[in-house]
Amino acid sequence: PSMTDLPNAASVALVRDGKVLIIKRAYAPYQNLWTFPGGRMDPGETVEQCAMRELQEELGITIRNPQLAMVQALGRDGTYRLAVFATTDFSGVIRPSDEIIDHKWADPGMLPALRTTSRLDEVIRECFRVLGQSW
Repeated sequence: PSMTDLPNAASVALVRDGKVLIIKRAYAPYQNLWTFPGGRMDPGETVEQCAMRELQEELGITIRNPQLAMVQALGRDGTYRLAVFATTDFSGVIRPSDEIIDHKWADPGMLPALRTTSRLDEVIRECFRVLGQSW
């Protein structure tokens, strides 16, 4: 694949008891939208390392065994090529950084009422499928 096809950001679906953790962003991009925690890759890190670092920075959560669910193009002309990971294997107490206004454990019934990033419901469904769970 060319460099332009490779992911340049990562996000993670944390799944617990049939629910997924979503956050509301304080700043652009995606200000005031509900989405997964994550962010841009730093030079020299793998996309898995990016996923792990971002979850540590944004939520204080340590993740293990992230499973790649999909790569989603977001933003104008696919500015962000977001590798979306899913895991049930994480530890720590959620302590949101100042980048996060709010967070919640969402179930499928909650989602239609929320303003989310593009096709988040489909992305969540795929994350659950990768983990062998149904959403």
